Amino acid sequence: MKVLVVGSGGREHAICWKLKQSPKVTELYCAPGNGGIAQVAQCVSVKATDVEGMVAWAKGNAMDLVVVAPDDPLALGMVDELEAAGIPAFGPRQNAAVIEASKAFSKELMKKYGIPTARYETFTDLAAAQDYIRAQGAPIVVKADGLALGKGVVVAQTVEEALEAVQSMMVDKKFGASGATVVIEECMTGPEVTVLAFCDGKTVVPMVSSQDHKRAYDGNKGPNTGGMGAISPSPHYTPELARRCMEEIFQPTVAAMAAEGRPFQGVLYFGLMLTPDGPKVVEYNARFGDPECQTVLSLLESDLLEIMLACREGRLDTADIRWRSDAACCLVLASGGYPGSYKKGCPISGLEDVAGAVVFHAGTALADGQVVTNGGRVLGVTAVAPTLDGAIDAAYAGAKPIHFENMMFRRDIGRI
Repeated sequence: MKVLVVGSGGREHAICWKLKQSPKVTELYCAPGNGGIAQVAQCVSVKATDVEGMVAWAKGNAMDLVVVAPDDPLALGMVDELEAAGIPAFGPRQNAAVIEASKAFSKELMKKYGIPTARYETFTDLAAAQDYIRAQGAPIVVKADGLALGKGVVVAQTVEEALEAVQSMMVDKKFGASGATVVIEECMTGPEVTVLAFCDGKTVVPMVSSQDHKRAYDGNKGPNTGGMGAISPSPHYTPELARRCMEEIFQPTVAAMAAEGRPFQGVLYFGLMLTPDGPKVVEYNARFGDPECQTVLSLLESDLLEIMLACREGRLDTADIRWRSDAACCLVLASGGYPGSYKKGCPISGLEDVAGAVVFHAGTALADGQVVTNGGRVLGVTAVAPTLDGAIDAAYAGAKPIHFENMMFRRDIGRI
């Protein structure tokens, strides 16, 4: 089969890496791809958000399947347009991708169907939002309603910080139109766990659990990022919790989306908080998380292409889905200054000296044959071992030879 993956980050590199292992994949393409993806797939110069251009290229080159991996093209309806053009696509349609594209929608869905989550209110008026914050006090969570590259959430420790957050989102337009509506939530406490799940509209099959590290600096300090590293499985996610989540969250969510006329086919991301009152939903995403994807797919024994086809064709209940009993760790090497401003175009050295780990490229490009930095999160060094401690040690050891100007990374991934 001729397969096209849409996107250009570490998640897409991991997806391409795994798809490449399928005997059914005869030709693999990625649009637009990056410097590392170019080693496993043929990169195509079409922007991930160019729906019309992507459909035209996929049709003109007779793709058998297009995997739409990032949130933006899903929210723009790329899957709908591909299917309308007769091209099979993996990922939720636009009316299902709204579960991530609008936090207000997802919170209303949970309220309507009794899915456990934080208490919240939604606001489009600045003064009303400010009054609510003052009345509730801190700590409190402020979220931009729309997509914001995983950075539209502020966990405010003071009322002043929360007031600044709604000002920056609603007035200063820090996240553009995404912040015109804000969701303000109670601050839940407990370990955070991510569970990605394959869905075919009616059946949901959870993947092995994982845990992301969002804050930029050691000790979970600093601003929220798209993710500075991940481990899988999460040591906090017990079989008993898995059973509760399946009964109280996963199955009810997929059933709710179907009942709303928005059947979800693709990968549904459950961001969970294991509170003293039980597991609750922090957020949904309509695709693989990044960098959770890198760890989870490293533990998948089965053929990813076969699973994707089963999701799309409504036969997930008969799919062969097996996992390694090992653990995985992904360490993100980022550009200094991320998630704020950072320099691009810095040459990367030492990639050929990495041992005992797979390096997934997130923000890289090729310049005159040299791999250079081209984003905030640059590389994801991912290792698998029989134990979590072993996987963490192997990921850090794998990263040692790599160097680029102003390289930064956390030193406590999986240890906190």
